[in-house]
Amino acid sequence: MRRRQALATGAAFLSLPLAGCAHPEVILTMDAATADDIADRVSLHPDSSAEEYTVTAAAVDNGSTTRRGRYELFDRTSTVRLNNSFYELNETRLSSSEVTVYEVLLDLNPEDTTAELGTIAYEELPETDRRRLDRILSEDPPTSDGYDVGVSYGSAAEVGDDSVFVPERQYDILVYEGDRYRVAVDSRTAPEAEYRYTATEVAPTVEAFADQVREQYLFTLSGLSNPEREVVEEAIEGGYYEDSDAFQSILDRIRSHEGIDVDDFYGMWLLVYEGEEYITYVEW
Repeated sequence: MRRRQALATGAAFLSLPLAGCAHPEVILTMDAATADDIADRVSLHPDSSAEEYTVTAAAVDNGSTTRRGRYELFDRTSTVRLNNSFYELNETRLSSSEVTVYEVLLDLNPEDTTAELGTIAYEELPETDRRRLDRILSEDPPTSDGYDVGVSYGSAAEVGDDSVFVPERQYDILVYEGDRYRVAVDSRTAPEAEYRYTATEVAPTVEAFADQVREQYLFTLSGLSNPEREVVEEAIEGGYYEDSDAFQSILDRIRSHEGIDVDDFYGMWLLVYEGEEYITYVEW
């Protein structure tokens, strides 16, 4: 196991009813952890449609595989769950080059709504365009002079052959819920690399993988004073957010052990408290 395998960060697994409120000064949460919970936090479990899944499956089936891309695929974790087995992915950069990438720009309040190339309704867009534009359009973004929003499409290879905007723009007016938006396309060059992947099985089951995580990271939190115990119980019930002496004492105890994912101001640990395993997140 390696520290970079940890996927979870504070934003990934902290759930706080704090909308509209200031971020708390400190945070301590403790979530009871099953083997599945541990595996989910310390490995990537991609959907079968995700590129991480297809690359891992190809590396497992064929011994190795390659892909071209503008970024590392496994930059946050190198352990991937495929069905119920776990694999360590080795990602090697073979070569570097440049590729043209595209951005679709939308003017949501154009002065001129006359089409020069053509008009298309949102409902008529190919799925690849709707998937990229849906979030932007459904959020009702603010408008200003000129183009208001830009949507990254990536390279022509990433987009495929279905888009009506990339790489060749076929329409310059998009109709969405009765409003006419002007569409432009911007392009630039970006670095791209070819990567080779190999996969090594590290655990054949969820429980076996969780046992490996436990062996490296699990420790027992015990011998607490009454104030420390109150902090822990509150953290289990829903979270503890007060910078008290008892919190600092608990923090010192936790940070004296190896964490699954630790940064300058937050971290995630696996611990046992009164016979129960907890995935513990702390911000300080």
